[in-house]
Amino acid sequence: MSSIPHATHDPLANVLKANLEAFNTLADATLAGGERLVALNLHAARSFLVDSLANAGEAAGVREFQQLLKLQTTLVQPSVENFAAYSRSCYEVFSQAQKDVLKFVETRFAAATESVASALDQAAENAPAGSEAAFAAAKSAFTAANSAYENISNATRQIVAVAEENLAAAGDATAKAAGTPAKAKKAA
Repeated sequence: MSSIPHATHDPLANVLKANLEAFNTLADATLAGGERLVALNLHAARSFLVDSLANAGEAAGVREFQQLLKLQTTLVQPSVENFAAYSRSCYEVFSQAQKDVLKFVETRFAAATESVASALDQAAENAPAGSEAAFAAAKSAFTAANSAYENISNATRQIVAVAEENLAAAGDATAKAAGTPAKAKKAA
């Protein structure tokens, strides 16, 4: 027989179930990012192998030093472009994974905030007379903490936006140096 009274067992079971569902959501988002990164790396490895074999075949046909220099020059540009494209793709995978985790955290934080606010309201309603000031102070502190969180969250979003713009500019500069237009996408 369970030592937990039935009245407290259901809320506890609900909390455990909600936490398991939250963990599952976070694990799914994390694994999806990992799968995208593995697929990207397999594609990059396959492309590298194909390109390397083709380049080796071309190099094997070279008979003069000048031809080798010309071949080397023509092979460098695609390599730089491929590396830039791979780097952008990696960034997009990590950026999407970060957005998925951030969305999860924000959703959980909002639910926790609502739960704490509700608990404070219920406690204030059931509190003895004269405790209004203590609950008003607690609500004020809670509101201030939420406001600080929102300010930090907004500042972080702005920093991420600037970093993404800088990354796109760096990609443009790299592509320009390689002699081709950048294909960088701004993350939404």
